[in-house]
Amino acid sequence: MSESTKAPGTADASGGRRTTDDGLLDLVVVGAGVTGIHQLYRAREAGFSVKLLEAGTGVGGTWYWNRYPEARFDSESYTYGYLFSQELWDEWEWTEHYAGQPEIERYFNHVVDRFDLRSDILFGTRVAAAVYDEDSGTWTVTAEDGRTLRTRFLVAATGVLSVPFVPDIAGRADFRGDQHHTARWPKTPIDFTGKRVALIGTGSSGVQIVPAIADEVADLTVYQLKADWVTPLNNRPITAEEQADLKADFERIRATLETSPSGFLHEINPQSGADVSAEERQEFYERIWNSPGFTKLTEHYRDMTYNPVVNAEWCDFMAAKIRGIVTDPETAEKLVPKDGGYGARRPPFGTGYFEAYNKPNVSLVSLLDDPIVRITEDGIETGAGLREFDIIIWGTGYDFGTGALNRLGVRGAGDLPLKEYWADGPRTYLGVAAAGFPNLFFPGGPHGALGNNPRYAGDQVEFVHRTLLHARDHGHDVIAVKAAAEKEWTDLMNSSDQMSIFQKSSYFYGSNIPGKAVSQLLNPTGRWKLQELIREVEENDYATFDFSKAGDTPA
Repeated sequence: MSESTKAPGTADASGGRRTTDDGLLDLVVVGAGVTGIHQLYRAREAGFSVKLLEAGTGVGGTWYWNRYPEARFDSESYTYGYLFSQELWDEWEWTEHYAGQPEIERYFNHVVDRFDLRSDILFGTRVAAAVYDEDSGTWTVTAEDGRTLRTRFLVAATGVLSVPFVPDIAGRADFRGDQHHTARWPKTPIDFTGKRVALIGTGSSGVQIVPAIADEVADLTVYQLKADWVTPLNNRPITAEEQADLKADFERIRATLETSPSGFLHEINPQSGADVSAEERQEFYERIWNSPGFTKLTEHYRDMTYNPVVNAEWCDFMAAKIRGIVTDPETAEKLVPKDGGYGARRPPFGTGYFEAYNKPNVSLVSLLDDPIVRITEDGIETGAGLREFDIIIWGTGYDFGTGALNRLGVRGAGDLPLKEYWADGPRTYLGVAAAGFPNLFFPGGPHGALGNNPRYAGDQVEFVHRTLLHARDHGHDVIAVKAAAEKEWTDLMNSSDQMSIFQKSSYFYGSNIPGKAVSQLLNPTGRWKLQELIREVEENDYATFDFSKAGDTPA
């Protein structure tokens, strides 16, 4: 290919990156979380001209914004990080099996600096609009501060846990104390000493915060909408021997994580609970209770999630644990879920969560029994009366899956708004592209994951990257997924509810957001199906996409 006919931004003979004379970039990435950094790394490595736009002032995505006390992984640290460089693996040592937020943020900063990516990141740049021009086959991305960038391809790596949700409770703006959402925690530590604190929400964030601040506050009142099956995280430091084993076993670990259906190093338990005695099951439940993190799902009896007898028995075991830990019987009963078995919602993992309710300054309000009437200048009023507070913490979760993408102001071919196109739920192809939105990809978004997010999103990043390389190698500058391919994948996602253990009341269906369509936001078919279809499309020369030159009719 002559220089004059190369796709914009193609690496020159020296391997350097360049833009066209009019400033057209090959690629703009939105979001400096685990997925966006990965996409930026691959783009830089391949010589694409690229900029990454990040609303925050630092990298890490979820792990930049979520810096509340005791925020940490509940996926093993070494299964969450990047696998594209053995040198990176060898030089970075996680201190704990489940690292805390400060260490996680340090890791992402190390990666960005280790591979000299920071120079291509524009911090403090929140995207207000992204509009596709059919004549030129390019996107114009406009930031809230008025800056614009033109790019051939746009990758929205905005994540699924990005947009915090705060319920519209009467009087919220009237409260004279401090209010903080866990997903927008201030960088300056909050002094809880002697403060009267309300925590609304008992998902993963709430479960981590309660024991972290219980000994500092004068009084902590936890407002719980629904109890979840909280089990111990069972975190601990990584020993020197374990560190050595991790370093020596990189290739096997990488191979396992790249093919594991869960994205973990956990070993699937082939045993059925129905095939062993009740006594053996009780011994097994005790071991599982004391096992780390998600092994309580991934290494449980293979029939635990779909055998109602085994699931109920495991729930009875956990309920007995809760009642044995929490000394006040009334509080204990509020903490035992009554509306679903284990795995019906995303299970939180905690350290000292139930024990915190034994402290005299910690109390629990069940919102099912005593809902919030209003928030006043001084506190929170329920049917039982007014409680006064100095600080309200909102641990009320996210607009999961589509929340961030729907707020980017994306308008595709024919000026079609993505938010309007997805009004009844997301329509995607392999969870990375949508028909009618050429040259737009969103790895790590809806219809992608059902396990350890970075591993699923990593599969998608690599697929997007290879698709971009395919276009460059063949002289194409427009990539459009075919409507039939999108429909087939979306229909598969929406018809696979029976493969998912999550209730439709879960935020994995968007049920927590008033007015949002209740629809499948995960990939119930799992990682192996995603990987299978990725292999098929690549083996078939990307036949599910239309490739063309800008202004041409797709072949």
